[in-house]
Amino acid sequence: MKCKSPQSWIFAALALSSVAARANAVLDWNVTALRTTASAPANPPLEGRNLAIVHAAMFDAVNSIVGEFRPFAIHLDAAKGASPEAAAAAAAHLVLVELYPAQQATLDAAYAAALASIPDGQAKIDGIAVGIAAAGGILAARASDGAAEAIAAPYRPLAGPGFWIPTPPAFLAALDPGWGSIAPFALKTGSQFRPGPPPALDSRQYARDFNEVREIGSATSAVRSQAQTDLARFWVATAQQTWNPAARQVAIARGLSLSQTARLLALLNLASADAFIAAWDAKYAYNQWRPLTAIRGADPGTNPETTPDPSWTPLLVTPRFPDYVAGHAALAGAAQRVLEHVFGEGPGVTMVLTSATAPGVVERYATFKEIADSVVEARVLGGIHWRTSCDVGRRLGERVGRYAVHHILQPVTAERDGDVSSGGED
Repeated sequence: MKCKSPQSWIFAALALSSVAARANAVLDWNVTALRTTASAPANPPLEGRNLAIVHAAMFDAVNSIVGEFRPFAIHLDAAKGASPEAAAAAAAHLVLVELYPAQQATLDAAYAAALASIPDGQAKIDGIAVGIAAAGGILAARASDGAAEAIAAPYRPLAGPGFWIPTPPAFLAALDPGWGSIAPFALKTGSQFRPGPPPALDSRQYARDFNEVREIGSATSAVRSQAQTDLARFWVATAQQTWNPAARQVAIARGLSLSQTARLLALLNLASADAFIAAWDAKYAYNQWRPLTAIRGADPGTNPETTPDPSWTPLLVTPRFPDYVAGHAALAGAAQRVLEHVFGEGPGVTMVLTSATAPGVVERYATFKEIADSVVEARVLGGIHWRTSCDVGRRLGERVGRYAVHHILQPVTAERDGDVSSGGED
């Protein structure tokens, strides 16, 4: 990833400017970042990584000026009075253009609007310089994280009962088979919290999972309600597209400052990215088959409580990677723990969420736990995950989230008081 020179970016930035500051530039660029990733080809782990980079850059840029928290990766000596709003905009814009060059025109327009709302002057110039430097540093640090190699890693499906193989209708090859080995953001390694193996094919637990999803996850299920069908379709959208709006709503209701918002969204997206890395580590360590393959090819000789249905089809199209653990559920566990850390278990705000994959459906939640609960249910209702994969994935994500909040972006006040936690799970 090659960055343009700071001088050229500052010159371009100042050519775009003038007027009075936005309420919260970090919230604005969170929206822009999500629109940008949603417009790119679908790849949930890559989306998670890229959003983490955007928010890490914004956090380190803002924090270099405000100084309320320990830096994520970079601390810059910002000029006194530098604009944190300009820093956030410059950091996010530079990262997004580097990662999504095909969308540069749209991103440049968003940048022009952001800078036009900030008064011209030295504070603006200095803020832009900080944002560019922070973005360049984060991009350089992640350039060798192994993401490109993980996407292109060779993968040969294993033969035999229980193992994942490409699924109908498109029989696509495995997605990002090496993703569990890329450099995490907060974790030490992707395998740090790897869970034990999935239930054996001859176990009662496997039979319970099998028969539950066979009945309620079928495309023609007679027991799934319309509300449950809506929920399943709602969570087809990538997890980041739903958890970030929930965090924004509570941040606005609680009146978080720019610096606090930068930390919130950085913690959320860094932990979420690591949850995907941890989930992909487990997926390709165990290579468990999906319900579609299992139900069509069940062997009653192995487990008499499982009988095959060669025509069984799930409600949703099965994603192209192994089942155990569920990535959506892992991210839900991480997001729940991060947001509860910042806001408490009951945020006191009703979060009203929509989804591009379920037009007209509105889901309302009073707690972050309720959101995570619905993710687990949705993946089973859609017929694309075993319940155990979702439950274990969620617990894995919770461990990732707890680790992140105890190890990164700590308040400086706690550090000064000698009260910085080094706890959490190792």
